[in-house]
Amino acid sequence: MKEWLKRWIFRLLRKGPEAVIVTFVTGDPDLCRRMYDEIRGLVPDRQHFLVTAENWPEMRAKLKHYRIGLAPVMLTGEPNALRRAAWRMAPHKILAYNSRLERHHLRLDLASFLFCRGVPLDRIYLRPWWWPWPKREHSVVPTGYRRIEGRQCRRGRRRVAVLSPYFPYPLSHGGAVRIFHLLREIAEEFDVELLAFTDGDEEPDSTRLLEFCSRVVLVRKPRYREPRWSTLLPPEVHEFRSPGMRQAIAEERRAFGFELLQVEYTQLAEYSDDVLVEHDVTFDLFDQIARREPGISRWWDVFRWRRFEGTQTHRYRRVVVMSGKDAVLLGPDVPTAIVENGVDLRRFRAEPERPGERLLFIGSFRHFPNIQAFRFFSEQVWPLLRDQFPNMTLTVVCGADPLTYWRAFADSPEPVWDDRIRMLGFIADVRPYYVEANLVIVPTTVSAGTNVKVLEAMAMQRAVVSTTSGCGGLGLLHGHSSWIADTPEDFAAGVATLIADPELRQQIAEAAQAHAVRNFDWEAIGEKQRAVLRDLVGC
Repeated sequence: MKEWLKRWIFRLLRKGPEAVIVTFVTGDPDLCRRMYDEIRGLVPDRQHFLVTAENWPEMRAKLKHYRIGLAPVMLTGEPNALRRAAWRMAPHKILAYNSRLERHHLRLDLASFLFCRGVPLDRIYLRPWWWPWPKREHSVVPTGYRRIEGRQCRRGRRRVAVLSPYFPYPLSHGGAVRIFHLLREIAEEFDVELLAFTDGDEEPDSTRLLEFCSRVVLVRKPRYREPRWSTLLPPEVHEFRSPGMRQAIAEERRAFGFELLQVEYTQLAEYSDDVLVEHDVTFDLFDQIARREPGISRWWDVFRWRRFEGTQTHRYRRVVVMSGKDAVLLGPDVPTAIVENGVDLRRFRAEPERPGERLLFIGSFRHFPNIQAFRFFSEQVWPLLRDQFPNMTLTVVCGADPLTYWRAFADSPEPVWDDRIRMLGFIADVRPYYVEANLVIVPTTVSAGTNVKVLEAMAMQRAVVSTTSGCGGLGLLHGHSSWIADTPEDFAAGVATLIADPELRQQIAEAAQAHAVRNFDWEAIGEKQRAVLRDLVGC
């Protein structure tokens, strides 16, 4: 009876009884085609129509005879006639897609408003702690910790601890490389305990760290679920506020007896006041971003980081920075010590170069400046080189889960495909890719601290084309130990010049390698790190 009544009503309205799905091409044609294909796969038992600007007059007349059950549209910033038509024809059936191909049913609510404004799907339901109405999502803060025993402590040695926002192995990015090598160097003189946050339930492999760490303590990272704009503290600080870590530090200070706690990264600064390692001056990084992409949210980030970082660095007995430039940024009132980034010269050795036009870019996408760097090169520099050098190729080593980080930081589901750009995930040993390369590029548009990948390229005797920020703090000279260029045209000209002139490329590579050997050996840098700790414990 119900089915008969339904058919009778829609016959009166001159519409078919079964709802159809109408996809409107209201944005990038390729993304809209993927949107259409996805919807067909998700709802295969319905009749589907694709509406474009070209067939709209014909489809408008045809769709009068159908009932629209779902209307997928692509959201873009500019006005669109087909999007307005979708609203008129099926105002309560809009399934909106963004440029990341995330989808959301639009309603007259705050979540839909935020989605339309470009907020990622996983953040549109986040509300501040002071929000008066029931929240859909809440932060999750695990408690407790796990201790793993390692190398036996030695009588008479002083004990120190190092706190890291992640487990520093495998060596999948520059921060992990630094922490791993300096832990090993500290262990030459001290008994060391590592306290580290972990993501998820899977426990990392501690074998390599336990060769020189006396203890490893693992604490699950909190899952912070509030809007980025909603607190006076930077959200990255909230992401690492953990009762479990505070408990671990307090109990291990008594049980292991460490005298100093060295904190890696500014966002963990609240946990101690002994030694803070500024892998980069964070407010400087956000200041660069705000100058390149001005906006209220950008300057809000700068204000929060300047306030937090300025307060915390003045509390510490010693603040370790990567270069003299970083020490100047923090100011004369902060007790800084320069402990540079380094390179393992026993592993990264000079290798002869084979003829070719092969470029290499190494940069984990978990660090958003590397995504911006790749976009700068692939969207603005590569088009200037591609036709000029038909045999040129680019290899990109972008770390574990690159698409996850890409979608979090970029406005597209994945990088634009090019058959001469090879994208690789995590690589345990990157040395073969340096050997294969003729030229290493560091197209970093915003950066703070110093880049380990530049030092590795130098040690492998490969010439580097970099922006000013990409090789900042390393003491490199344009045309002598590197090629430095900041605009797309100058960067492309630098790549073209060195690819076309193997002799000049070799001269720069040799000068860079000599500079790395003189200044950036982890063993020499390890002595600087030990001297900082030795001074503070009164050895």
